[in-house]
Amino acid sequence: MGRAFEFRKERKFKRWGHMAKTFTKIGKEITIAVKQGGPDVTGNPRLRALIQTARSENMPKENIERAIKKATDKDQADYKEVVYEGYGPHGVAILVETATDNTNRTVANVRSYFNKFGGSLGTSGSVEFMFDRKSVFKIKDNPDIDLDMLELELIDYGAEEVFREGGEDDDDPAVIMIYGEYTAMNDIQKYLESNNYEILSAQFDRFPNGELKHLSPEDREEIDKLLEKLEEDEDVQNVFHNMEL
Repeated sequence: MGRAFEFRKERKFKRWGHMAKTFTKIGKEITIAVKQGGPDVTGNPRLRALIQTARSENMPKENIERAIKKATDKDQADYKEVVYEGYGPHGVAILVETATDNTNRTVANVRSYFNKFGGSLGTSGSVEFMFDRKSVFKIKDNPDIDLDMLELELIDYGAEEVFREGGEDDDDPAVIMIYGEYTAMNDIQKYLESNNYEILSAQFDRFPNGELKHLSPEDREEIDKLLEKLEEDEDVQNVFHNMEL
């Protein structure tokens, strides 16, 4: 299943311990989607996918509806998606995705975290090239789905990897994961919807594309402190790194 799977799995386990943060993150993404494409889910594929993601994260229905309604309020602040790049201790590349209504506050906070924990905030483009951005879908599995045939179909729509995940017990039901090109998000989503596959989540993710940094447990602990501080910030949506797992 490759490196992408391992990185996604590690972040998933971390996310389960931060449900409130996850709801806030999805709420901001819903606001951005509504501002860009309107509140009608039939005409806004990004919003439609986010609602499925919210449901898969057990976000209450009223929270989802409140986020959509709030986004249509003319007084609601506009969130700007900004990416920050830098290096942590021991040369680990770190990429930080944010959604903020105050870029001055966000960049000041992010810079302070890097400085406090022995890193440095870089310029735009300094580390982004070290990561591939992918479309990632999770769909509901059932025994009638021929995985090989599904993969052959999806290759024409930009998919690169299709596999089953989970299913070891009732608390971890089997799902089908689909990884594709960044630009293939809409095409893959349209195919899945038109063929009646149940999309559980759809999102963009980033994965390191080069040699990973191998660190000792002690050195990794230094990096973890920086990563945790970044992830705690209310403006931060996602944090990516090229440290070996």
